[in-house]
Amino acid sequence: MAQFLTWSEQEHKDHPRTYTRYKTSSRSLLLFPKFRGRQIDEISADDIEAYKARRAAQRGKKTKRSIKPATINRELACLKAMYNHALKKRHDFRNPVSEIEFLSENNEQTRVLSFEEQRKYLASASDTLKDVASIMLETGMRPEEVYRIRKENVEVEQGYLFNPFGKTKAAKRKIPLTATALAVLKRRLKDAKGEYLFPHRRDRDKPMLKVNNAHTTALKNSKVKAFRLYDLRHTWATRAAEAGMDMPTLAALLGHSKLNMVMRYAHPQEQHQADAVKKLEVFNAAKEIAEVEREKSRQNAAVLETEGTISGTLVENPANFSGQEIEGKTHRIN
Repeated sequence: MAQFLTWSEQEHKDHPRTYTRYKTSSRSLLLFPKFRGRQIDEISADDIEAYKARRAAQRGKKTKRSIKPATINRELACLKAMYNHALKKRHDFRNPVSEIEFLSENNEQTRVLSFEEQRKYLASASDTLKDVASIMLETGMRPEEVYRIRKENVEVEQGYLFNPFGKTKAAKRKIPLTATALAVLKRRLKDAKGEYLFPHRRDRDKPMLKVNNAHTTALKNSKVKAFRLYDLRHTWATRAAEAGMDMPTLAALLGHSKLNMVMRYAHPQEQHQADAVKKLEVFNAAKEIAEVEREKSRQNAAVLETEGTISGTLVENPANFSGQEIEGKTHRIN
């Protein structure tokens, strides 16, 4: 594990949060009795299943709450990555984590702010938090993407900023700016003393790390129901979906390479869903009426065509009928 963490620190220097996550996860893994003091090729899938069960039964020291499935899955992911790293040098054993099914997280977020909540929250936010939150609400960016905005990333005249960071190609993207977002960035550009628009308070040559304390204070002062800062990204995505933005465009702006990832963020509100069903009802009714009218028109046209054929026969070939026959056919046509 020590060798893996040393490698990760270098390998993920552009993504320090990845290394931090592995380091945090490693602590619980190293404390597990069935892992401690054993060679990695001695650990079986059953041992890892025992780890899952033990962690699921534990509670956090600070929160006193059950360990979340997402936390356990991150720890298993760390263990799996450690094995994969070891297998680069030797191939005489298998990765036992590959045989393990990760836990179902069931932690899809549905918290989306109303505009009233947004106004109250921003009014209670510190200047830095207000700017971070405003950009997230206007662009759908991740918090860490906002923190790492550099002067060179912002194209004021063209009205967009470029995000050069991310684990996937899709995360590295051009992000169009609204008037509100552009105003915030212009002000930040003017006041910036270093390369970062949101610098670390102790070192302007590094980006800020987080605004958790400011966020907690803003929630308390605004009396807004608790939400995560990341939910501002959910809020942007939901509003974009409700406004009619197509899924491929939404995925591109969020920095996702797969459309199914977008569905984790776009959560149409109940009223929007109800309105959508009403629109569908009206649409279906109108379509049904149109189809009925088209069928009537088709039938009428067929009748007129038949009448025209018979009428033409009567006019063009009067010798074919006797006077009594003509009178009878004319009566039937009428």
